[in-house]
Amino acid sequence: MKRSGFLLSAAAVWRDHWELVKGRLALLVVFSAGSGYALASGPSNPTTLLATLVGTFLAAAGALALNQALEVERDRLMARTASRPLVTGALPRWYGYLLGVVLALAGLTLLAAKTRVLAALLGLAVVVLYVFVYTPLKSRSPYCTLVGAVCGALPPMMGWSAASGGLSLGAVLLAALLFFWQVPHFLSLAWLFREDYSRGGFRMLPQVDPGGSLTGRLAFLYALATVGTTAALVFAQLTGLYFAAGALILGVLLVVPAWRLAQAPNDRRARGLFRMTLAYLPLLMALMVWDRGPVTSPFAQEKVSQARVERFARD
Repeated sequence: MKRSGFLLSAAAVWRDHWELVKGRLALLVVFSAGSGYALASGPSNPTTLLATLVGTFLAAAGALALNQALEVERDRLMARTASRPLVTGALPRWYGYLLGVVLALAGLTLLAAKTRVLAALLGLAVVVLYVFVYTPLKSRSPYCTLVGAVCGALPPMMGWSAASGGLSLGAVLLAALLFFWQVPHFLSLAWLFREDYSRGGFRMLPQVDPGGSLTGRLAFLYALATVGTTAALVFAQLTGLYFAAGALILGVLLVVPAWRLAQAPNDRRARGLFRMTLAYLPLLMALMVWDRGPVTSPFAQEKVSQARVERFARD
């Protein structure tokens, strides 16, 4: 019985910490950074890859813990956040601050020491923007969504720079993809929880757009921009034809619910768009990594063939 009680207590402590650092969201950040690493040109180093993933997770977890520590009083007013460990007292607020700082510093140090300084600087930018700009802006302006989208756009650039030592067009396109995708994702969520956000004193777009017409139109436009960025990835020869076909199908599945939300905003349509954004990104990134590189692109194949002919002629 004692052993069983200990295990239950340990599981509860683990759940509280996982909730404090928003573990699932932190893993999504890691996934986007890993995708950037996989698509970057340059040799793959397992040690560097591991350091990139772990460092990104720690930095993201630290920023997310600090966000919760700063928003305890507002989270207490909302149904969707009332059970968070800092709100219930399962973990003290000072501990949230301490853990957030320790994790963020550990992650940034690991990135600087074992990957590239540029990756660490980008990680620092994410932490600073998320904690000191996005978090306070949430209660002041709907533009917080765009700042949050910038935070989410930087991790693939972190992975890219960790792998290649620099940034290029591919890194910019990946960042743009993440930036555009986040807007319909966050706007649909903000619409679903608009009453909760109002109780918490947050100023998301639905708080200033109660009819939802602007919210729906922006969700649709940014969904279109997301699909356009996937096409740019193909033309930039970062992905191949399999990705192009899959991205087109996923793009239709994303744009259609966004269009429906723009036509007549309601909870059912917002929920459909939100669920599609959740499925869209991991499926797209997995397809991108699987069909990555110019080798699978017909444009690149033509260039490779020409290079081989020229080399054969010289020999």
